[in-house]
Amino acid sequence: MDHKQKQQHIAIFTTASLPWLTGTAVNPLFRAAYLAKDGERKVTLVIPWLSLKHQKLVYPRNITFTSPSEQEAYVRQWLQERISFQCGFKICCYPGKFAKDKGSILPVGDITDVISDEEADIAVLEEPEHLTWFHHGKRWKIKFRLVIGIIHTNYLAYVKREKNGRLKALLLRYVNGWVVGIYCHKVIRLSAATQDYTKSIICNVHGVNPKFLEIGKKKLEQQKNGEQPFSKGAYYIGKMVWSKGYKELLKLLHDHQKELAGLEVDLYGSGEDSDQVQEAVKKLDLLVRVNPGCDHASLVFHDYKVFLNPSTTDVVCTTTAEALAMGKIVICANHTSNDFFKQFPNCRTYDNSKGFIEVTCKALAEQPAELTDEERYKLSWEAATERFLRVAELDKASAKKVAKISSKSFASTSLSFKKNMEDASAYIHYVASGFEVSRRAFGAIPGSLQPDEEQCKELGLTIPAEEGSSRH
Repeated sequence: MDHKQKQQHIAIFTTASLPWLTGTAVNPLFRAAYLAKDGERKVTLVIPWLSLKHQKLVYPRNITFTSPSEQEAYVRQWLQERISFQCGFKICCYPGKFAKDKGSILPVGDITDVISDEEADIAVLEEPEHLTWFHHGKRWKIKFRLVIGIIHTNYLAYVKREKNGRLKALLLRYVNGWVVGIYCHKVIRLSAATQDYTKSIICNVHGVNPKFLEIGKKKLEQQKNGEQPFSKGAYYIGKMVWSKGYKELLKLLHDHQKELAGLEVDLYGSGEDSDQVQEAVKKLDLLVRVNPGCDHASLVFHDYKVFLNPSTTDVVCTTTAEALAMGKIVICANHTSNDFFKQFPNCRTYDNSKGFIEVTCKALAEQPAELTDEERYKLSWEAATERFLRVAELDKASAKKVAKISSKSFASTSLSFKKNMEDASAYIHYVASGFEVSRRAFGAIPGSLQPDEEQCKELGLTIPAEEGSSRH
């Protein structure tokens, strides 16, 4: 067998794509680039393709694409402007639809088909629960030799904010555990803020866009040259929805306006709660400016010294990592989602509102500590890729599989029973996800069992018959 045949093929499936600048669009893209960087493995990034009417609901600044190849070109150009090496991975698309009620893109049809059976080796599911809630098709664990789920989102925290939130969260916890257990061999949780899963491991396998580390280096040079690197005060950037920390931040500012007198804060974001946020800001005596969202690497952010992030719904906040990389002081809640950041001197945490006032006033009065080379490396995608390869144990995967196949007898009755139970559970999910009525009852997008004729044409797929074929 030659070298190319021996190469691992890693297919990274994710739930979003540029130009939507969300974590599940950006982080899997960088993961694909850095996993493919050394040429030792084949990597395919699998992203959702939306028809035009759904693109208009999701993508900012009226950016739309007429074909998957046009979107791929956009994605590659965006990435190439941020890394110093050539992209060595493939990009494929699966059909998706935007669910307005969830604010998320959901898969349509059997997305495992994007990777041929001959190339199916290792699958990385970015947000495995999200990708498998309504999956109806081939078993991920059967098609792929190894399936690794990476838990990005604290869905339980979001659901608890809704009407009857606690009951919904209880049901969602069960469903998440069910589908992730059925479809993933291994689960990586970015932080302890996520739902716990059987035999999961906690490890932050994300890094920061190299641009932010370059900005941080320039700021350090300015400081060493006796210049004032930070001429602005405090800011926050995030999707402008209440659950992304705006509610907590504005409450802190509202309740402590006297203690924070003179504080100026700039908010940057776009989202469905923008109008309500602007109305809430008008009620403050403090000067709080609301600005539309833009790229965190933009020049407008370089001179801010303090990043305020009271959000506790994030799992590992990308913007917090980016602010640290830029050399800023970050003020965040003493919460499990921020555990990774506590190792950095410029991360200041608080336990209550009194602590928030103290760390904020102190941060505005002093200069950030200099990032060491070691600290800078820990934030990088090189380090994140090393952490991913270590916890995913990809180098050991082949040996484990060979040993498993060569064994002709069951190690124990309990293992056999467990496998039979999982097979039965997977079959129940397969059957339930195959009917429109049951799919709709659990929140699937109407007509998402199979891609429609428009998406089939756009993606070059065979137009399905009225009744979907049942493969398992």
